[in-house]
Amino acid sequence: MKMWTSEHVFDHPWETVTTAAMQKHPNPMNPSVVGVDVLDRHTDPSGKLHSHRLPSTEWGLPSIVKSLIGAARTKTHVQEHSVVDPVEKTMALKSRLTYKPHPQDPEKTILTQEAIITVKGVSLSSYLEGLMANTISSNANKGREAMEWVIHKLNAEIEGLTASARGSIRTPNGSSSVCRKMIMPVGR
Repeated sequence: MKMWTSEHVFDHPWETVTTAAMQKHPNPMNPSVVGVDVLDRHTDPSGKLHSHRLPSTEWGLPSIVKSLIGAARTKTHVQEHSVVDPVEKTMALKSRLTYKPHPQDPEKTILTQEAIITVKGVSLSSYLEGLMANTISSNANKGREAMEWVIHKLNAEIEGLTASARGSIRTPNGSSSVCRKMIMPVGR
């Protein structure tokens, strides 16, 4: 058995990071995740948001596996359970990923990840556990890159909406277009 843990500090507030986490897939950093279906989402009486999602992944297979099963790709589904607590400001995904505000800087968020890796019944199990830990670590790095990509995308959307809203409110002479329409004489 191997334990793998990681801690990463995002330079964004908790609200931004958890919003991005819920919209993380699909993304260009992990093209194998082709979609996410929400099976259940509800808020409990204490205000915590519970989500049960089903990410769909599509993987290319090694040539030896292709020849054995006669397929080039395989689609898999992974169940994901998460709980977002807006009071305590935590987001936990199956208790393996936790997003919390940084204790010294509320404009930052700490992501803590844990995995327990156990391979039994095969020779070289310790070696295989090590390989799996390396794969998890590599995928965690891709996941953090994806989070930054989603946050950048969300911020760009907000900036675009803000600019659009400002543009629709003001006319070239600086007055409100709504007010100008209201004082125009009827029949023009």
